[in-house]
Formats: sequence, structure tokens, C-alpha cells
Amino acid sequence: MRQVLKWAAAAIAAACITASLPFAVGHADDAAPASPIFGVKIPAGYRDWKLIAVGEETGLDELRSVLGNATAAKAYQDGTSPFPDGTVLVKLAWKRKPVAGLDGAFITGPATTVQVMVKDSIKYAATGGWGFGRFIDGKPVDAAQHETCFACHEAHARDHDFVFTHYAR
Repeated sequence: MRQVLKWAAAAIAAACITASLPFAVGHADDAAPASPIFGVKIPAGYRDWKLIAVGEETGLDELRSVLGNATAAKAYQDGTSPFPDGTVLVKLAWKRKPVAGLDGAFITGPATTVQVMVKDSIKYAATGGWGFGRFIDGKPVDAAQHETCFACHEAHARDHDFVFTHYAR
């Protein structure tokens, strides 16, 4: 039992260290790169936002977490739909890293993407009120990838204001 507790403490420490590594160091100012089409940037201070939910995408072998700014957190807590303007959601994704000797257990591996959704019903009226940004190593992906964002959200999350993530209670 002592060995299991010692291993668990080490695994938790490793996960915390890995999860605390920044995705995009130095990309929170006005000079930060913006996504093509939408002009969305990685928001300053997003790593301190409220955790909305976690997920796994087995096809990409990724663990994911969605964080929300204060506006998003309040909307989720109150069950507000549609989300109010000013809502910002940030999805962080990491490769799954198996824990040696513990079948089915994973911790966060290398970071893969930061994805951002910003609600502004006037600015982004053509895309359900949402602007999108997808970043790898702090840099936005190309316009072709951003052109697919709303179509996917429209096809699969229309009934939840184009947002996939539901609040984890």
C-alpha cells in the first residue's frame, strides 16, 4: 500500500508540473498574433480562469480542458443560454501520456493546441455570434483550418449556442 501511495503522489506531482507549463509564453499582449478571419488572440491570464469541464478525444489521443472567463463561468453556473457577449472559452489540449504500470491511467503529455471562442453577437453575427482561434505553439493555424470551425460547431452544437462543452458539476 505504501508503494502505491508513493507512486500516486509522484504521478500527481508529475501531472501538476506538466499541466502548469505555459502553452504560449509571451503571447498575451496586444502584439500577440491573431487568428486569421476572426482576429481572436490567446487571452491574457486565461490559465487562472475557472475550469468548465474536461474531456478526452480518443481519435486524437488527447486530454482536454475547457476554461472560461468570469462571464462564461457565470453563464454556465446560471444555465444562461445563449451565452452573453463577452463570454470567452479556452480549450487546452495535450497528448495522453500513459502512466507506467497502471493500465488505463493517463497524465498530460506534450501540449498540442490552444483553442479560443469569443462571443460577440455583432462582430461575429455570420458565425452564430462566435469568433474562433486555434493556436499551435502560440501561433494561429492557417485560414483554411479556421474556415472549418463554425461549420463543425453548427453541425454538432447548434442546440447549445454552438458550444460543445457542458458544465461539469
